[in-house]
Amino acid sequence: MGKNNKKKSNIIPAETYLRLPALADVSLADQPIIDTHTHLVSTFSTYRSKYKNGTLYTIHDFVREMYRDRNVKAIVDVWCEAPVLMAWRELADSALTVEDREQKWGGVDYWFVMGEFPIVRVHPHDAKSYNDAVEASILEAMAHPRCVGWGEMGLDYHYDNSPRAIQQEVFIRQLNHAVRLGKPLTIHTREAEADTERILMEHVPADHKIHIHCFTDSPEFAQRLLQHFCNLYIGITGVITYSTNLNTSNIVSQMAMSDGGPRILLETDAPFMVPSNLYNSIPEIKGSRLPLCHTAMIPWVAEYTAGKAGHPWSGADIMKRANENAKTVYGVQ
Repeated sequence: MGKNNKKKSNIIPAETYLRLPALADVSLADQPIIDTHTHLVSTFSTYRSKYKNGTLYTIHDFVREMYRDRNVKAIVDVWCEAPVLMAWRELADSALTVEDREQKWGGVDYWFVMGEFPIVRVHPHDAKSYNDAVEASILEAMAHPRCVGWGEMGLDYHYDNSPRAIQQEVFIRQLNHAVRLGKPLTIHTREAEADTERILMEHVPADHKIHIHCFTDSPEFAQRLLQHFCNLYIGITGVITYSTNLNTSNIVSQMAMSDGGPRILLETDAPFMVPSNLYNSIPEIKGSRLPLCHTAMIPWVAEYTAGKAGHPWSGADIMKRANENAKTVYGVQ
């Protein structure tokens, strides 16, 4: 969650630009979008804070309108951010039936993973606040039929907002529960390669389903994980398009040359990390930046990823492969 360190312009483009231009590549537009990591509450909150006169008043409005005619098939909503009371249940319950998903979500399949409870989040930055009550709330969420995994959880040594020993203790505690329940893992790791690798290898079976979310660490670290865990996949966000990040592009290139092809998942980590190549499609807002990312931007991530994967991978190929992998990890299709 939130590995975006880019400076932002103070000029905010009009709301209409959030609806995005048509994709020039028809084959890419034809591929259904599956966003395996988005933060809907934070995304909608950012939208409302940046567009005080915005035309969308609920999360359902936002999803229906922003994703209209964008071929969005499914999203995996991640609950690990600031307190949102019991909103997770309200959203999850609103997606229980086909009729609800059609009427409220515009046909988008809503799924979620949980690493959050009503009072304190359990993103690595807040590991020091994890306790039995937090854990009980997460375990309750694991039983919901729209819940497809546990996370995000892990280690973040970039800011050290929580002591490292406590981060590790909380990480292990969550891993043990998730493995026991057979839940896929959504992992956040940054500047913590040795400890993340050690803990995963000590506590997680080699065939468990793992999503290393928004990968930005070294390609060597990724390769070791990929070799050890046969069902581990690397999450690719808009950060791959940033000139300050070469690691993600390098691991994509390496995976593309492997016999099995890239073991990737496409994600936005919205509202963070708008893909920079998107601005090539919106030249009229040159010099300004969109204040938030959202799921319909996935094709631009796929397009850029294909360029790093090289021949014969196209943007449509990357989308198709990532969607197949989303089914493998989360059962989402």
